[in-house]
Amino acid sequence: MAELILYSNKQSRGRAVHWLLEEMGIPYQAEWLDFGPPMKQAEYLAINPMGKVPALKHGDAVITETAAILTYLADTFPYKAMMPAAGSPDRAAFYRWMFFIAGPLEAATTTEFLGWQTPVKTPLGTPCQAFLGFGSLTLTLNTVESHLKQHAYVAGEHFTAADIYLATHLNFGMRYTKAYPPREVFNEYLNRMLHRPAKLRVDAL
Repeated sequence: MAELILYSNKQSRGRAVHWLLEEMGIPYQAEWLDFGPPMKQAEYLAINPMGKVPALKHGDAVITETAAILTYLADTFPYKAMMPAAGSPDRAAFYRWMFFIAGPLEAATTTEFLGWQTPVKTPLGTPCQAFLGFGSLTLTLNTVESHLKQHAYVAGEHFTAADIYLATHLNFGMRYTKAYPPREVFNEYLNRMLHRPAKLRVDAL
């Protein structure tokens, strides 16, 4: 049995982890779970009490949450160069954008897709846009767009796990759910990322 075990569903956020494992070329075992009852069984709830995927077992360690799994793998196998060197400005950028994608970008996209209307003011009377971590979808997307106009990759001059995370989010929000209209810089970025051999292997499974 492989030391690394990925629990996922092929139509879930776990696709990002699957992509990274293929990019890294390290042995792993994939356990594919159907949505619904299979994820709520006691055996899997012992791994992730949320009853959601992805989850990763590495020996005795259990990691959940896509951003955490991607970061853990990149950090645990540094020779695969999926994370910039420790102490470098690029490493700082890696952390910044991983948390930005997991926080503002995911929240803003989800809010838009589900049609949630945020009020102008909070119950405290303060502006909602200042209260919300993502401010607004437009502000969030403009922030990502500005960065990609200046950088070919998310963190530094090379492809990292952060690019996998951003590409999967942009692809989901712009092309799958169509929560927001296409932007030229996003399309150009996705066309480069989604045609990587490892991503094509994942898509073929």
